[in-house]
Amino acid sequence: MAPIYTYLGPEGTFTEAALLQVSGAAESLRIPAPNVNIALEKVRTGEADAAMVPIENSVEGGVSATLDAISTGEPLGIIGEKLVPIRFVLVAKPGLALEDIKAVSTHSHAWAQCKQWSDRNIPQAEYLPGSSTAAAAVGLLAENCPYDAAICSPLVAEQRGLTVLAEDIGDVADAVTRFILVSKPGPLPAPTGSDKTTLVVPLPEDRPGALMEILEQFATRGVNLSRIESRPTGQYLGDYFFSIDADGHLAEERVADAVRGLHRVSPQLRFLGSYPRADRRGYSVPRYHQDQAFRQAHAWVEGILKGR
Repeated sequence: MAPIYTYLGPEGTFTEAALLQVSGAAESLRIPAPNVNIALEKVRTGEADAAMVPIENSVEGGVSATLDAISTGEPLGIIGEKLVPIRFVLVAKPGLALEDIKAVSTHSHAWAQCKQWSDRNIPQAEYLPGSSTAAAAVGLLAENCPYDAAICSPLVAEQRGLTVLAEDIGDVADAVTRFILVSKPGPLPAPTGSDKTTLVVPLPEDRPGALMEILEQFATRGVNLSRIESRPTGQYLGDYFFSIDADGHLAEERVADAVRGLHRVSPQLRFLGSYPRADRRGYSVPRYHQDQAFRQAHAWVEGILKGR
């Protein structure tokens, strides 16, 4: 039976565009969710087999809603990632010109990526946050919509027949958003030689050197970190966890050894997955950090212990 997917909706979001890159997703049932929490909950309850949600943007960094939602609650696992180039258009109610716009809505990340253009071209417009770019655009069709323009993808504008006042309004031409495909924990995707491992590491205690102990687990084993972000746990002021992407797969000795070390330092560590990188970019591993070196070192110590 074909898998059931959910994603940050409504239809036409960049998230759906990411999901459609997954083999077979175009022919499968796709259920839009109004926010990231609900999308992930559909996976936890079994209503969907996997969820596609945004996690990182090349301009704005990590998507806090996703980082927080996947770091707590019933464990989930990341089984893949996709990259989507981001282009924005400004749509408005019929008959309006740029100077007529009094309020504009979109997702907070989209607003940040179009802020310079907006300051130059619609400085009079108030910003009203939306749950997604597509939701903001669709909202324009409602009878009592509190705003008169939205920033969204060209696809949504085309699908809904919305009036486009301006195209390519992003401040960074090559902006890209990274999306992750999340399911219940299960067997890991096989290593490809171009992989990524994602972890959530709570800070065991707030003291000098606590973060250094976490970072040393990677550095001493030659594991590069492509992303590290701190997020508040919400328990009390100053209590944080770290969301980390590391180059490599748990099946690699150096990565597995680093994760073992992390577990000693922070026993509440949450492993979120090892999966292929979307950009297929490789990484160089020095000889002394390769699997064979770890196995030889292990065998050498075992030989000493056994009196050989």
